[in-house]
Amino acid sequence: MALVEKNQTAVVQDYKLTTHHAARCSISPRHSAFNKFILYENKLRFYIIISNASDSRHRIVKIDRTSQNDLNVIEDETDYSGRQMSAMIKMLDDGNKASGGIGKARIIFGVAGFVKFTAGWYMIVISKRSSVALLGGHYIYHCESTEIIPVCFNHKVDKPAEEQRLLNVFKQVDMSKNFYFRYSICPSSFLCAHLCESYSYDITSTLQLNLTKPNRLQKSKWWFYDRYAWNFHMLSSPFNDQSPRGGQAWLIPLIHGHVDQAKLNVLSRVVFVTLIARRSRHYAGARYLTRGVNEEGNVANEVETEQIVSEALTTPFYVPSSEHRSRRQPSPRYTSYVQYRGSIPISWTQDTTSMSPRPPIEISVVDPFYTAASRHFNDLFARYGTPVIIINLIKRREPVPRESKLLDEYTQCVRYLNQFLPEGKKMVYRAWDMSRAYKEKKQDVISYLEDLAEESIQMTGFFHTGSEPYFHPPSKLLDDVQHHPAWRKNALLQNGVCRTNCVDCLDRTNAAQFVFGKRAFGHQLYALGVVRNPNLPFDSVAVNMLTEMYHDHGDTIALQYTGSALVNRVETYRHLPIGTNIRRFYANSLLGQKHYALIWGILTATPLDADKQMAINFSLARCFLWLNPPSLSDFVEQRGDFWSEYYRPLLFTSVEKHFAFCMSTPPG
Repeated sequence: MALVEKNQTAVVQDYKLTTHHAARCSISPRHSAFNKFILYENKLRFYIIISNASDSRHRIVKIDRTSQNDLNVIEDETDYSGRQMSAMIKMLDDGNKASGGIGKARIIFGVAGFVKFTAGWYMIVISKRSSVALLGGHYIYHCESTEIIPVCFNHKVDKPAEEQRLLNVFKQVDMSKNFYFRYSICPSSFLCAHLCESYSYDITSTLQLNLTKPNRLQKSKWWFYDRYAWNFHMLSSPFNDQSPRGGQAWLIPLIHGHVDQAKLNVLSRVVFVTLIARRSRHYAGARYLTRGVNEEGNVANEVETEQIVSEALTTPFYVPSSEHRSRRQPSPRYTSYVQYRGSIPISWTQDTTSMSPRPPIEISVVDPFYTAASRHFNDLFARYGTPVIIINLIKRREPVPRESKLLDEYTQCVRYLNQFLPEGKKMVYRAWDMSRAYKEKKQDVISYLEDLAEESIQMTGFFHTGSEPYFHPPSKLLDDVQHHPAWRKNALLQNGVCRTNCVDCLDRTNAAQFVFGKRAFGHQLYALGVVRNPNLPFDSVAVNMLTEMYHDHGDTIALQYTGSALVNRVETYRHLPIGTNIRRFYANSLLGQKHYALIWGILTATPLDADKQMAINFSLARCFLWLNPPSLSDFVEQRGDFWSEYYRPLLFTSVEKHFAFCMSTPPG
């Protein structure tokens, strides 16, 4: 069960006590996460005191409150000790006696950004959080509550009715549901922060990218992958689309989606299963209002799902080196598998003015060169590598053509684009009418999906930080020289991704992704040496646990996109009452039109009346190299300072509290 941190008085007292202890420490950690925030406010300024968990490092941020239109932020990049920060607070309080001091201290958990409507800026602060997962010694938090605070003390509004209306619409994007974050580990030197990597586990990127490409953001202005940071516009727009100099310490990027973690006991071996879903901020919106692909190649309802299976024999991502006691080596106990879902990358729409629960589908733009689709797949190649495996689950035959229109156009699109790709890099296209196969009962849906899953995993692989267990049967491949059985000695990388879609990318897609995840789960347990066969039976405790996790995952994504939970489940594929579909249509079509324009403007920096698309630049067959040889050693040598963040006995009495799901597999 998640632990919500909301006792502000106790935390403030703890802060005052531990600052004296930190003052006696002569050497501060070189890299540590700032995860404690105290907000002071008076009529002139906000003061945000930023501290790490051990209170050995402190920084201060000042925000001016005298200007109505301008946002003036002063970031002090100096690291202060506890005694120095206490003296700084006393000095600021004495200097502000005329305005009532620096104000009463209140605990916050970071700043999610700034927003402006008709007049004046508002600051969005995280007022409550809960820990939902633990990965490599790094906590992942759920945003439980936020507050909107006017920056200017004398906040004057010329159009109060319009300001209030826009503010109410903004609040309808409930940031207390399904928004997740973790704190960045900020180097002690600002110069090191911008010339080196962020020294932290980045929740906006996959485990493979975190461990094998630690310098991937070195040329970026931001310390996170902005595609999955839903508050990116609130972080960038106030600072003229530039990263604040010390923003890594106090500005918190939020991902929108789903995070779940479960624990499985297998014959005294503890396995942790973590499921992370990241929704893209590009072309975001409700069903019926965002369909297909836009000019930039971004598709509707884009979700990246990562399944991490690990055995945490050690807390961090490393273990002591077997060759040098003073050095580290990557822990071989982490695996991950990444899947992708997104709308069909064709320009298509549905008429929302009619009251039909299933509006007709129209292909709005016929592009013989499939420019938008080429940009979409080119982006997938750059992010995931090759091959890109397309699982298309829409209907093939219908009494009145609806989904089948998209099937023909999508098939032609992939066939056309594949002719520009070199051999060995072409997209793998599998179209299958999953709905008809289920209704006619002539084909075992789950078995067929498992065959597709096995084929996909064999082509893309999955990520494993270590070598293959020695008890595995010898590989069929033999060494060319000595003719001895070959075992995998190095880390295994996932190159390529499986892209699954139906019409809404919900019910059928989630069922298929579960089967793919279940198949990958067996391979991940097999790679960790937990099971002796990657084929997991459906009636096992492990698969039952994974089924529930994917049900929660699918329901969450469906609620975010349609306003209702999944209609079709994995087990029975049974239809719910028709009221569910009516509720979806009403929530997305009628209510969605009212608020979609403003929400789109808040989440993205692109206005609704954007300029026409740029000139066509068909560049699919450019470069398909994705990952260099893994640099796990670099990661574990530089990113191991998890101790002060992980071990907090005053807050947590047992690590068991972090894991809400625990099942034990009986012997046999």
